[in-house]
Amino acid sequence: MQTFERPSSMQLSIAPNHCQPLKIIALGDSLVYGFGDPDKGGWVEQLRRQWMLPDSTGHVLYNLGVRGDRTQQVAQRLEVEFRHRGELRNRVPDLIILSVGVNDSARLSRPNGRNYTDFTLFESEIAELLEQAQQLCPVVFVGMVPVDEAKMPFLDCFYYNHADQYRYKEATRIACNKRRIPYLDIFDQWIERGELWRRKHISDDGLHPNTLGYQALLEDVINWEALANYHSPLAI
Repeated sequence: MQTFERPSSMQLSIAPNHCQPLKIIALGDSLVYGFGDPDKGGWVEQLRRQWMLPDSTGHVLYNLGVRGDRTQQVAQRLEVEFRHRGELRNRVPDLIILSVGVNDSARLSRPNGRNYTDFTLFESEIAELLEQAQQLCPVVFVGMVPVDEAKMPFLDCFYYNHADQYRYKEATRIACNKRRIPYLDIFDQWIERGELWRRKHISDDGLHPNTLGYQALLEDVINWEALANYHSPLAI
């Protein structure tokens, strides 16, 4: 597999000094896809539209979220998706936004069933995904949203819970920190806002944010230091 040399000490919290719009891809599961938001299409779609407005950064953002994807599926399609989003000959994307892991954490068939992806296997798969992505270009990671446990099971067979979500997101956060990949801990942020707040921001299925939730998620992403400078007007 052909890959690029890994960028050395690439710090996305430092303001990018680009005179041209960037090509950015967002890969992951339904949180990237925007499922649950029929009004605005989710946080990635809203950010894409903002970057198309006059006097905006003009960055090109591709939504490559697939419902139900686990870490393994994202890794399998990562490089192919990356290679086909440069637009111009000999160009490739400048930034990868990853968001995946909640589907790996689900328990199958019953509340104490096995995890969809065994935790030890997940640790190795998330590490491989991050390293694969880092070989291509700079990477940032947007963490998972806490579910409404009272609404489980999802689709009558998937049982999500906060304890498992925490384990899987912590494994992801640690793996990102080890590789100096910025990680936005949405799970902890939303837990801190309280159960009443979360209920107003989660869809009836208990798993996906609703329109209000995706709006809050968009604001979390825009205000995140690792992406805030990318959202600013282009430096000339």
